[in-house]
Amino acid sequence: MNTAPILTEIDGRGVASLILNRPDVHNAFDDVLIGRLSEALDELAGDDHVRVVRVIGRGKSFSAGADLNWMRRMAEYSEEENLQDARKVAHMFHKLARFPRPTLAIVHGNAFGGGVGLIACCDIAVASVDARFSLSEVKLGLIPATISPFVIEAVGARQARRLFLSAERFDASAAMSFGLIHEISPGDRLDECADVFVSQLLENSPHAMAASKELVSTVANRPIDEAVLTDVAGRIARQRASAEGREGVAAFLGKRPPGWMRD
Repeated sequence: MNTAPILTEIDGRGVASLILNRPDVHNAFDDVLIGRLSEALDELAGDDHVRVVRVIGRGKSFSAGADLNWMRRMAEYSEEENLQDARKVAHMFHKLARFPRPTLAIVHGNAFGGGVGLIACCDIAVASVDARFSLSEVKLGLIPATISPFVIEAVGARQARRLFLSAERFDASAAMSFGLIHEISPGDRLDECADVFVSQLLENSPHAMAASKELVSTVANRPIDEAVLTDVAGRIARQRASAEGREGVAAFLGKRPPGWMRD
């Protein structure tokens, strides 16, 4: 049995699975898992065959947040050592949030702390009806700092204040109402629910989806001024003139599948 903290699998369609593989501790984060997750994201980003990435937790939970032994070690760190450690964590989340292909979190069991951060970083998230969530850092005298940009982006500042301050546990229905997840499924149909999204994503232009992700990141929260209007006009002009843009329009007019669906 492979005991590496992160496993990666890629099927023939180019669908990669990024698997948190510490089931004995509910896929809790430590420095080793974080380092390997960051490396795996770099490897998948550099693989042109990869078209979609699924983020999965093995065992009973998606991820229970920080590992207790890691927390004990960090308690002995100096402020500078903690800063270096936290920077690695923050950069790992940023790599996932800005990953160049679509990402899909498939959530079951517990998703606490950094587990919620992973979900917030993914483009799409589905959860089993029994999933439970929490941002409980303040109970330990800590704050959810490294995940905060991504959680706030996902649920908004007002909901983030509630969740960061209350440290409450909430269910999948609440998570969907907050905007953290997009679909809820019975546990035995969770993979089927995720596969609906995967199938949709595989029908779409890879470059156009990457450009759409970049578009959202660039335009979000900016004033709609002349600079933004010029920017978005340039983006669609470049996309129309791109190889995939021309192929997509030609396929539509010719009533045939585009080339990326035949690959």
